[in-house]
Amino acid sequence: MAKYANPPQDPPLFTGTKDSIVADSKALCDNTRSLLDKLVAEIKPNDAATFESVLRPQIEDENQSSLSARILGFYQYVSADAALRDASTEAEKIMDEFGIEVSMREDVFKLVDAVYKNSGLAESKEQDKDRLITEELAKSTGLESVESARLLEKEHKSYIKNGLGLPEGEKRDRFKEIKKKLSQISIAFQKNLNEENGGLWFTLEELDGVPQDVLDGLEKGTGENEGKLRLSFKYPDLFPTLKFAKNPETRRKVFIANENKCNDNVELFREAIELRDEAARLLGYPDHATFRIEDKMAKTTKTVLDFLNDLKERLGPGGLKEIEHLKELKKKDHEERGLPYDGNYYLWDHRYYDRLMIEKEYSIDENAIAEYFPITSTIEGMLKIFETLFGLVFNQLTPEDRARISPTGKAEDIAWHEDVIIFSVWDDKSEGEGFVGYLYLDLHPRQGKYGHAANFNLQPGFIQANGSRRYPATALVCNFSKPTKEKPSLLKHDEVVTLFHELGHGIHDLVGRTQYARYHGTSTVRDFVEAPSQMLENWCWTPSQLKSLSKHYKTGESIPDDLIEKLISTKHVNDALFNLRQLHFGLFDMTVHTPKSHEELKKLDISKLYNDLRADISKIKGPEEQGEASNWGNGQATFGHLIGGYDAGYYGYLSSQVYSTDMFYTKFKKDPMNGVEGRRYRHTVLAKGGSRDEMVSLEEFLGRKPSSEAFYKELGLEG
Repeated sequence: MAKYANPPQDPPLFTGTKDSIVADSKALCDNTRSLLDKLVAEIKPNDAATFESVLRPQIEDENQSSLSARILGFYQYVSADAALRDASTEAEKIMDEFGIEVSMREDVFKLVDAVYKNSGLAESKEQDKDRLITEELAKSTGLESVESARLLEKEHKSYIKNGLGLPEGEKRDRFKEIKKKLSQISIAFQKNLNEENGGLWFTLEELDGVPQDVLDGLEKGTGENEGKLRLSFKYPDLFPTLKFAKNPETRRKVFIANENKCNDNVELFREAIELRDEAARLLGYPDHATFRIEDKMAKTTKTVLDFLNDLKERLGPGGLKEIEHLKELKKKDHEERGLPYDGNYYLWDHRYYDRLMIEKEYSIDENAIAEYFPITSTIEGMLKIFETLFGLVFNQLTPEDRARISPTGKAEDIAWHEDVIIFSVWDDKSEGEGFVGYLYLDLHPRQGKYGHAANFNLQPGFIQANGSRRYPATALVCNFSKPTKEKPSLLKHDEVVTLFHELGHGIHDLVGRTQYARYHGTSTVRDFVEAPSQMLENWCWTPSQLKSLSKHYKTGESIPDDLIEKLISTKHVNDALFNLRQLHFGLFDMTVHTPKSHEELKKLDISKLYNDLRADISKIKGPEEQGEASNWGNGQATFGHLIGGYDAGYYGYLSSQVYSTDMFYTKFKKDPMNGVEGRRYRHTVLAKGGSRDEMVSLEEFLGRKPSSEAFYKELGLEG
């Protein structure tokens, strides 16, 4: 591997201190402010205002700033040091507030507006507002590329969407105030989720059925909790308990407590949706969803609501059928164990009986399957798949490698925690053997760490001012169970799917080849961004790939064919209920963001809406069936997506699935390891990021317009 020993670009450093993180964020803002002041002082909004004179300096500054800005905001999700997390939160607040200040600078907008008018893009859009920016159109306006023309158009529109279409004075000031407040709410909401450290004490008897390796990892009680174990709401504790705890009362307690684990966020959520609605109405939109969706692939709220409601109609009967079957299982289980049965199927029953059904009717034990997927060899297998498909090489850095390539000469300075695994990523011979970027894996939970699974871009790729390429760095942050003395970390099959999905975002990030950082990798519209990752999940349901990924942690053997067959036969078990759960999130999101009036929104009981909608859509009973009021839980307060960028966009998880299934069925279903199609996909869809209209990339790859036929076929519904 000598040829991969010395990457042409240093890895980023993670040597921030609580003081430097805040100071660096202020310095970034000061540099950009000085640049904008200089541009405004030197250029008048006339024919001299061109892309090169006005936008080029700004975009080069944005490219350079992105190399440290994202890392400054990243510490809050991963640092083991609370002081660094707090400093990172503060830094993000400073940068967000500065971003709002910049987005509302009228003097800069006048220059951008002049460039827009001088270029002729405005006339082109007036003739046809839905006209796509093509190479021909870009050249006709004197711009070098589709990406530059797209940047000019979006930059111009973003000023208007940030309130500069409003007259100066009261309305515009209020709009700016709302933007600042929303930024603060978002940061506080996520911090509450990250720092959440609640839990419940249970006796061993109450936790009967929960796997021993989970129990071994729980805190042991002293004093009044002597003989008890503390169960946190982190996924490696929560999910196995809901899946395996035999006592329904234990599951009920855990489920309800988890829905109430972040009640400090209840008011923040309400404030956010009210402020969003007010801001949209100030700009002349009927609601926040209309404001958000017009620039996405769906374009209108009607398209989104029609899609979600159609799916609800199609899936509803299947969901009821699945519940009937699960109720029979529950009834039998309760009779066998001498437990009372009231004829209902509850929210806290679902993970337990879904798992029991798969075990009993498909003879599948998910813990036995997990023995074939120790995390290290599974990741190796996954990376091999991506190497074959996309023409990549992943080179894991040893402590010696890290010390050698670290800009400080210290291995520990190029990671934020000792658990982090680092790869340098390269093109293979067929792709030219060039450097691609850095990949980081942070796989296990710890206090204060981000609690879900996500991909974070640390440094985007772009073309630098001197014409050379800047390479990306990307991180997967996950929460898989920690290894113990007896066993390595073993992945359940659904965790293998999660890892594949997040690694899919990571690959999208790594192979991005755009001119500007702004459009790099996963920086696409939100209702497309999940499609590439969702498509790669299909490899986790393909026999040959499961075989190559598996390696029993004791014997080293691959998973047997009969077990693979059984596992694949469960792919669509209770699928209607799974998708109805996603629909609940999507329709809740759309409902709170499309009120008929601002007054109606202010009167809304959001927790009641969240729970009532879930009961209506998912068809599964909640505590209200046992006499509790409908606002028994505040699930929206634990729902980071709707505050962290997926507002009026959660439907994208389902609509992206239409695209992802279409791509897989069309190009990979026959031969999932087709490297020719894999490379074509890499260059046509992934490399382009958001640098051109996503529909253009999709149609070029498919060779036609996308269709929902494969999506409905996969769900077992008629198209």
